[in-house]
Amino acid sequence: MEVLWTIFVSIVILALVFASILGALIVFEAFRRRLNNAHPEGHPIFEDPNSLKEVSCPYVIDPADKYMSLIIPAFNEEYRLPGTLVETLNYLQQRAAKDDSFSYEVLIIDDGSADGTTRVAFDFVRKYTVDNVRVILLGRNHGKGEAIRKGMLHSRGELLLMMDADGATKIKDLEKLENQIQAIAKRELGDSASSASSIRISDIPIAAIGSRAHLEEKALATRKWHRNFLMKGFHIVVLLAAGPGIRDTQCGFKMFTRAAARKLFTNIRLKRWCFDVELVYLAKLFSIPMIEISVNWSEIPGSKVNPLSIPNMLWEIVLMSVGYRTGIWKISS
Repeated sequence: MEVLWTIFVSIVILALVFASILGALIVFEAFRRRLNNAHPEGHPIFEDPNSLKEVSCPYVIDPADKYMSLIIPAFNEEYRLPGTLVETLNYLQQRAAKDDSFSYEVLIIDDGSADGTTRVAFDFVRKYTVDNVRVILLGRNHGKGEAIRKGMLHSRGELLLMMDADGATKIKDLEKLENQIQAIAKRELGDSASSASSIRISDIPIAAIGSRAHLEEKALATRKWHRNFLMKGFHIVVLLAAGPGIRDTQCGFKMFTRAAARKLFTNIRLKRWCFDVELVYLAKLFSIPMIEISVNWSEIPGSKVNPLSIPNMLWEIVLMSVGYRTGIWKISS
């Protein structure tokens, strides 16, 4: 009995030591990332490849001078990016031809690609002009979250759409998100809509979240059991960290008004896969209306997410929870 008690005490002590070390690591890492939302590197430089002249770089606090910005993060997307850009720009050009008030830009953020992604991106700038297509080069790989943050902060649109380079969601589905934002904006303005003609949709913080939740039953039937187990566990952790309300936080198709993007992307710290969860968490803190909208989505070969990404995503969610709930991560309004 005495031997068993000694073993039990030893296990408890080891567990306490491990928990203390882990807790210290979490607090240290949260503290280290507290300034991840700052911009010590300064604004990026846009260059017109046709004239080789620099183009002025906007910032999200500036007034919008386009109706819509589409932000596409790209890391080693030499082969998937061209098809997405062709489909996207065809849609945008057709819409602009029908509606003189519709203006757009596409921002491609090259997240340190080692293949021909940069060349492909600048080919589209040459073809469609730097007023409609722009490229931001991050130099080295920072992560999808940082690439999207950079694009959001230096876009010109009243509405800002983030989308994946693989084109997994049909570009026409942006109209679903756009229509819902416009409907919420009208409700937010209420009776003041007629008297507040100077207020634009970009001035009202709203987020529209594309969702694949309606496809979950089919996905569960086709995925392997261990992937289903990991994803279910991840969803539970997300629910605990960010709260209920959004069933699919990870869909790469989201739209924000300029006012919402200004609040969210000047505060976001996470740079990789879990930045979506942080966006939802921050939107709730700022009481930004969010609506989840089903979109058409298809699996495209070449995904960079794998089961080994799950531990890193869980780590980032823990850091986010500790960072905000302890006040280490300050929120700027």
